Amino acid sequence: MKKYIVILTVLTCVKVYAQDPIHTQFFMIPETLSSSFTGAKQSTRAGIIHRTQWPGLNFSLNTQFAFFDNWFEEVNSGIGISVLNHQETTTRYNFTQVNLNYAYQFPISAEWNVRPSISFGYGAKDFGFQNLLLEDQINIFSGIINNASIDPINLNESVRFIDFSASVLFNSENSWVGLTFKHLNKPNISMQFDGQDNLEMFMSLHGSVFIPTGDYRNDNKLFVLANAMQQGDYNRFDLGAKYQMDDFSFALLAATNPNKVDPNSHFLTSINAFMGLDWEGFRFGYSYDFNMTEIGRTGGVYELSISYDFFNNYECFGCPDY
Repeated sequence: MKKYIVILTVLTCVKVYAQDPIHTQFFMIPETLSSSFTGAKQSTRAGIIHRTQWPGLNFSLNTQFAFFDNWFEEVNSGIGISVLNHQETTTRYNFTQVNLNYAYQFPISAEWNVRPSISFGYGAKDFGFQNLLLEDQINIFSGIINNASIDPINLNESVRFIDFSASVLFNSENSWVGLTFKHLNKPNISMQFDGQDNLEMFMSLHGSVFIPTGDYRNDNKLFVLANAMQQGDYNRFDLGAKYQMDDFSFALLAATNPNKVDPNSHFLTSINAFMGLDWEGFRFGYSYDFNMTEIGRTGGVYELSISYDFFNNYECFGCPDY
């Protein structure tokens, strides 16, 4: 009986991990959301963000995202590469995906540009099923552990897939609004032999809108931040504000669950605080998500981000402010 409970738990985890990792600091490294930001600063940039979720539950989730992109002025295009890695400490689940991203830019007015983009990815999902010990592998008379099992539920230890995504971004010098569709081909990620479990399309409508304060004596800026996401039955809407003050920035966002999958689900899931620093082409960010649900002492969620602009002295007029 215990054998089937273990397998059922693993299969349930497989279904849960069909969701994409989500980052609180989507406004610091928006490449996590949209390939349309590839080359958006018309420079050469690189960055990385690390996210740890629920370390206090002995069930922590760790996510890393890294990118490198470059702008090619002669063809009004940005080309880059990004790598996403996601691990779960208890089941040893691991997900890695490498994407090649391309974005093209053209103006639609004196102040606004459009940046359509496409992204091609190669992904791999792995479980450490080799670490499971099933009942029929144990020979109690000889004390030998057999390598093979005749269990009727056969599982792959890994699955590989090709992935396609598309995005579009509308931006001015101070504001941007974008729309992203990931997993357009809905790749099969089933861990069962001859199984069919398609990865649901991930949709995101996101933006950072500059709010004039009427004080033009300094460079301080106020932005409204929003990110609405939907993937299958799961949804999330982040809403908040960021205040830019010289080289420092501060933000506060609310993460909500608008369309509750379960009647007992909470509408407000977390309050997310952020602080950032710009220095000599580097951008540093730290955020902490305060849990607002009754799940228990989760230890919260924190993210650390760092990016670098290799042409930090270059003035890019009309580039999105992020």
